Amino acid sequence: MQTAQLPGKALLWLVAAFTLLLVPQWDRLPAWLLVVCVALMAWRWLARLGRVRLPGRGWRTGLVVVLGGLYVATVKSQFTVDTAASFFVLCVALKWLETRCARDFYVLFFILLYMAAVNFLFHQAIHWTLLNFTAVVLLLLGLQVLNAPELPAGVRSGGRRLAGLLLKMLPVVIVLFVFFPRMAPLWSVPLVSGQARSGISDQMTPGDISNLAQSSERAFRVSFGGQAPPQAQLYWRGLTLDYLDGATWKQSAQPAFRRLGRVEIEGVSGPLAANQYEILLEPTDQSWAFVLADSVAASPNIEEIDQDLFRFRRPADTSVRYRLALEAPPVNPDVQLPPAQRRQLLQLPGRGNPQARALADELRSQYDDRGIAAALLQRFREQPYFYTLRPPVMPDNGIDALLFDVKRGFCAHYAGAMTFVLRAAGIPARVVVGYQGGESGAGDDYLIVRQYDAHAWVEGWFEGAGWIRLDPTAAIAPSRIESGLREAMAEEGSFLENSWLSPQKYGNLPLLTWASLQLDRINYQWQRWVVGYQGQSQMDLLSRLPGGLTMRDLGYISAGTVAVALMLAGLISAWRGRQGGRLIGVARQFQRWQRFCEGVGVPVRQGETPLGLADRLARAEPALADSARVFAGVVNTHYYSRQAADAVAQPASDIRLLRRLLAGMKRQRRQAGLPRNRANHSKRAARQRIDTPGHRYGDRYALAGKSLAQRAETADGVAAATRTDY
Repeated sequence: MQTAQLPGKALLWLVAAFTLLLVPQWDRLPAWLLVVCVALMAWRWLARLGRVRLPGRGWRTGLVVVLGGLYVATVKSQFTVDTAASFFVLCVALKWLETRCARDFYVLFFILLYMAAVNFLFHQAIHWTLLNFTAVVLLLLGLQVLNAPELPAGVRSGGRRLAGLLLKMLPVVIVLFVFFPRMAPLWSVPLVSGQARSGISDQMTPGDISNLAQSSERAFRVSFGGQAPPQAQLYWRGLTLDYLDGATWKQSAQPAFRRLGRVEIEGVSGPLAANQYEILLEPTDQSWAFVLADSVAASPNIEEIDQDLFRFRRPADTSVRYRLALEAPPVNPDVQLPPAQRRQLLQLPGRGNPQARALADELRSQYDDRGIAAALLQRFREQPYFYTLRPPVMPDNGIDALLFDVKRGFCAHYAGAMTFVLRAAGIPARVVVGYQGGESGAGDDYLIVRQYDAHAWVEGWFEGAGWIRLDPTAAIAPSRIESGLREAMAEEGSFLENSWLSPQKYGNLPLLTWASLQLDRINYQWQRWVVGYQGQSQMDLLSRLPGGLTMRDLGYISAGTVAVALMLAGLISAWRGRQGGRLIGVARQFQRWQRFCEGVGVPVRQGETPLGLADRLARAEPALADSARVFAGVVNTHYYSRQAADAVAQPASDIRLLRRLLAGMKRQRRQAGLPRNRANHSKRAARQRIDTPGHRYGDRYALAGKSLAQRAETADGVAAATRTDY
């Protein structure tokens, strides 16, 4: 099949589908690659219109070399999921210049289906799923046009056929989704992306967390089995930083070896106990988990590495669901810090910030350890310190400048400064980074913790009590802890000041807030019950069914479902073949017209031509004479005229015209008040007598000398006369 014979709408549907499939990856692809994709698609479409020529083999080879070199220069030696996806998109873009025949279009169709599957590596939210589904629907519409160009190629007619197919397959899909066994993979590849993710880092420099405070992206969602703790107690611990390198706080211990593979995305299933809570964490590419204090693991996909510090066994490169239980540990007043850990928790640079060191010496001379911590918090509470998202640039001795001069900063500034003073006074201390607070989701069913809830605070070690939380932010800006960042920044007006498209910025608009929360709840339930429907969730659901299904039973059910579906499809196909198949397009309209004729008392004769039937209808119903003859002429012209090739290439106009003419004849009879004389025979007998043009009629029945233009003009005139043009 040559390029000129390919239906233009098939190419148009594929172009539209490829455009939609690029949307989920637009922020991951290089800008030049997006431009290349658009340019190559436009080139192929212009070639279809005959305005340009497709490149020959030499030009195509040159394009491959140039674009391949540009790709290598862009990714350099990096190899991540992002770079692999970019290479795949580049190959798909180049494939547009090779689509010269139907076989190439079929290949491109299946490649684009695979691209839709690749998109799920990066996004599983319901709106991205719907976007991918829309692209697949467009691909299937294009496939229909490619396989059956005589069918109407519009969205309505093609969508109706696709909807019928989907509805027929929906029960099978649901059964397979519920019962198909979810087995752990034998091996897997970590989806470590080259794209920077928003979130907590294992280093803290003053200003890092204030940058996070300008992001409304979700960090995680939390569901509680019982009553949620008060807002002021929602400190979500992530990791501790105990080494100060200049102005940057880091972890002293080297991170554990990152094992290859994927983190288990589900913990345990079933209802939550009263003291349990479940977290659905967004991808972070990090191994630490966020938990409340006094928590113990209640799911196997996390492990405790220190008191109230948990991590995953592998980095969280996808959304992860895990569960914990709140259990206060027994207090042991005799517990001591190991000497090596004490030395690390007292570490400070050899010089710098002399005023802060002098303050520590002064406090040490007046108070014991607990008194020093209380005095520092009292200082923050009473002196004019300000909590701001617009802190000034600090000089080299930034802690001195913060404590004694500018007195303006964010949580990271104050947490770092307080830890410095405590250590200088001889009290082991560390910075804890995580999140604080959270907003209620729709229906108050769960909490949403966002990136602007990122927070840093201090933990000090006190003999006989262990680690005690000390939060200078709570002393300086209590509203930040009790009501959230939006309330704390209301006077300054700096909350999400650069995020104009974020719904959270407009918290004073109730309708927008309500819509945002409802959409989030839909996504949350989608993640929990569809994306997160894995092995343990499946077994928990099926355990509630009678009989106690096992993994083997699931396999039998799945295989049986597929076998029954295939058997039914075969039986239906055989039955339709025996019945002569289902008429489509112009043939279906002709069949309806024959039934109309029989309904008005003009029975269809065996082997009768369309014009012969039209003449008998005209004698029986003179008012319908013009419409009947035009209808018969359209049928004959569509199948047998010299312009048949053009007619088949544009069947939609013929179908619309026939449908309009038939509706006009029915309306004329209704307006005239004529009774309907139904023929006394069964539907099966009627079907046996109905002949379809193209099967029994030859060229001798063609309308001699009547062109398509004349046919359309005549039909329009008849339609206007019968008032059927609607």
